[in-house]
Amino acid sequence: MQTVLTSLDARSRQQVLTLMSRLGEALGPDLLALYLHGSAVAQGLRPNSDVDLLGVLKRSLTEKQRRALLSSLLDLSASYPAPPGGPRCLEVIFFAKPDLAGLRFHAQVDFVYGEWLRDGFRAGRLPTPERDAEYTLILAQARQEALPLIGPEANALLPEVKADAIRVAMRDLLPGLLSALQDDTRNVLLTLARMWRTARTGDFLSKDRAAVWAIRQLASADAEMLDHARRAYLGEAADDWRGHYDIAHDLAQRLADEVKAAL
Repeated sequence: MQTVLTSLDARSRQQVLTLMSRLGEALGPDLLALYLHGSAVAQGLRPNSDVDLLGVLKRSLTEKQRRALLSSLLDLSASYPAPPGGPRCLEVIFFAKPDLAGLRFHAQVDFVYGEWLRDGFRAGRLPTPERDAEYTLILAQARQEALPLIGPEANALLPEVKADAIRVAMRDLLPGLLSALQDDTRNVLLTLARMWRTARTGDFLSKDRAAVWAIRQLASADAEMLDHARRAYLGEAADDWRGHYDIAHDLAQRLADEVKAAL
């Protein structure tokens, strides 16, 4: 575990250690495994990166466990946008082991916490099981790269996600991504570039590395726009799209078309 945590800065490491202690109190033997995944293990945390954690449970959480876990995450996770040098935003996903058996297409998650959901949680909403194409891709990527903090290696508990399930998930996610472009331009463009890479090669790269790959395939104006998204993700440019939305919209559509053509 200590070796895995060296990929985190000191504040993020303390966040994770504190959360692990609280998970032990709230979940006990129902927690089979906890993994670090995402940018922290792919290439190291970027200035705006969340800390991504994925857990596997023996069974679906009780209401009491959901409330205890939610309370801890609201306390430990930084509100978006996280202050530089301070605690980071946490993104935490739990799967119940029975829901992973015989996985074909859209995976079911038992509990999700992310800062985009904070307002709803503050208003009284409780995380409950839900099924979505995004969780299929998260599982596929985590099985490839996740590192254990608690429990066995990822391929011992996370199911193999077949290529056809990955293709269906990406196809089903495209409309929602395009509709989110105006509110989340940087992440939508980078996610589309990463999906294009996965659709073409079957592997999973970090957002910035996938963007570098995609930039080489694009015409100059599109390459420049995607590189702006990459540099904004790395903290090297302002995440400001005023005056560029029409160009970004056209780029997003072309990237989506490339994804569909590669599926």
